[in-house]
Amino acid sequence: MKFTIQRELLLKPLQMVVGVVERRQTLPILANILVTVKNQQLSLLGTDLEVEMIGRIALSQPAESGQVTIPAKKLLDICRSVPEQALVQFILEENRVVVKAGRSRFVLQTLPAIDFPFFEESPSAHAFEVSQGELRYLLEQTHFAIASQDVRYYLNGMLLELSEQQLRTVATDGHRMAMCTIRLPQINDFQQVIVPRKGVNELLRLLEANDDLVKVTLGQHHVRVESSDFTLTSKLIDGKYPDYHKVLPKPSNRLVNLNRDDFKQALSRVAILSSEKFRGVLIKWSEDALVLEASNPEHEEAEERLEVSYLGASLALGFNVVYLLDVLNSLPPGDVRMVLGENDNSILLESAVLAQGISLYVVMPVLL
Repeated sequence: MKFTIQRELLLKPLQMVVGVVERRQTLPILANILVTVKNQQLSLLGTDLEVEMIGRIALSQPAESGQVTIPAKKLLDICRSVPEQALVQFILEENRVVVKAGRSRFVLQTLPAIDFPFFEESPSAHAFEVSQGELRYLLEQTHFAIASQDVRYYLNGMLLELSEQQLRTVATDGHRMAMCTIRLPQINDFQQVIVPRKGVNELLRLLEANDDLVKVTLGQHHVRVESSDFTLTSKLIDGKYPDYHKVLPKPSNRLVNLNRDDFKQALSRVAILSSEKFRGVLIKWSEDALVLEASNPEHEEAEERLEVSYLGASLALGFNVVYLLDVLNSLPPGDVRMVLGENDNSILLESAVLAQGISLYVVMPVLL
């Protein structure tokens, strides 16, 4: 194997692939990436046995085909350290790779490519195309609500749901729920899969906010997202996701419209004096105002008053201010609609203006 490539062309896909590789590995070969040269194309593959990433680059200079595994972190550090616009040459000599760039020369130990683990192919149930921007938007709007190390393992991932002409993502940690839906006319069947947190985070690193199409394939055990430059495959969480429809508050005429930025700034100010442990803010609804209150064990207090139009009985509920701010940061600028459920056990937040997709957020109250 022998090839030459410009540093900048190699650096971005290398960073993508190395991001998947875990630093602490039980198998030494998992600290390496698989480097393959074939038909004037360079491919880089990294995996932690949960997520597999392939980056592809077309080679402009003549290359000798071959395949080997190279230490991921060391190779990335070398590529970062060589001068910009430098040509980097790779030569495989027996069980070592020589990397040359300008006056620099590095020799790295390798491991046999035949020992590198691959994901087994699983039958694909559904495949569809969606723009990178739309898929990224779905993930951005909901990923923050994924649970972290919850004993209910199915909450440690994001629900990806296909239904008639719709693609939807749902995430919840039991205290809040985020849901986003876009129209996708080519989808006609129904399927649900749970994508683990790491798979979601890696996709967010990869996807650009553009109209380039990616192919999404849902298999029995894996989800695969493929573009001309990369392929990401993630194992799925085996389990049944809770019925999120039951979490949505029933329609109610008890609603408030308010400016997102005004509400966000008011919450941020009162949160300064909230308890560091519980981060609780009390929200009081009345006929002409929304009052935000916070206090802490030092008997310090903060209060903000927002003028609103509200129809319904006066009410006071406590909420974790971090959860509310996460939602407001995801919603687009403009007015936000806050709907109170009939039984006062949650609020629903949504944008009052048209956006790229339909996003709904449910936040459960806390005792203060």
